[in-house]
Amino acid sequence: MSQSKRMSKVKVEGNLMKRFRSMGAMLLLLPVAAGPLAAQVTSNPAATTGAAPNATPANQQTSAPDTSKSPATASASYAGPMDAARYIIGPEDSLQITVWKEPTLSGTIPVRPDGMISMVLVGDIPAAGMTPTALSTDISQRLKKYIQDPVVTVVVLGVNSQRIFLVGEVGKVGPVAMSPGMTPLQAIVTGGGLTQFANSKRIYILRTIAGKQQKIPFNYKQALKGENAGVSLLPGDTIVVP
Repeated sequence: MSQSKRMSKVKVEGNLMKRFRSMGAMLLLLPVAAGPLAAQVTSNPAATTGAAPNATPANQQTSAPDTSKSPATASASYAGPMDAARYIIGPEDSLQITVWKEPTLSGTIPVRPDGMISMVLVGDIPAAGMTPTALSTDISQRLKKYIQDPVVTVVVLGVNSQRIFLVGEVGKVGPVAMSPGMTPLQAIVTGGGLTQFANSKRIYILRTIAGKQQKIPFNYKQALKGENAGVSLLPGDTIVVP
């Protein structure tokens, strides 16, 4: 073979090798290019749907939750904080009496209208007029006949004896739960205030002490001005508004 033919053959083989190398490079690049593209579609589906990245679905509510229907946290009969060493138990109060390790002697016990309560083993016990601390001590002493070193706890669950009453020309006639330190003016406001027919100059308080009823005048206008808050109310008082 002549030298010229050999040179032509080498040149053709070199061109073929270059073509094969180019095709191999293209085949190697195709999977590399497809990988990131697929990951991008998966991680950001909004890009393929034309939706904004932060768009909110139409059926999703973004407004703040409605708290208007949340349960009230205060009871209408709440009468303020009570001190077990000072609060005086009255008729119709509800007591939670717990005797440690004696579930049959424990439970919720109402104070009867006569001021008494009834318990297993000890029978009727006077409760009205006593503090929870004093009543727990009394019950412990009575239970010592049956139980060794009884531990008694008395808790006032319902304050039903601490009430005053409104009568006459007020917005709401009837009993009002008495809070600590409540004044006649506050009681009248709690009852809806005076009506347009009320005689504010003749308001008075009826109070029974030792079986005798007292009539205590109340100056409504002075109380409004802050000059005279009037007498302190006691459980069972009746405010009369002519």
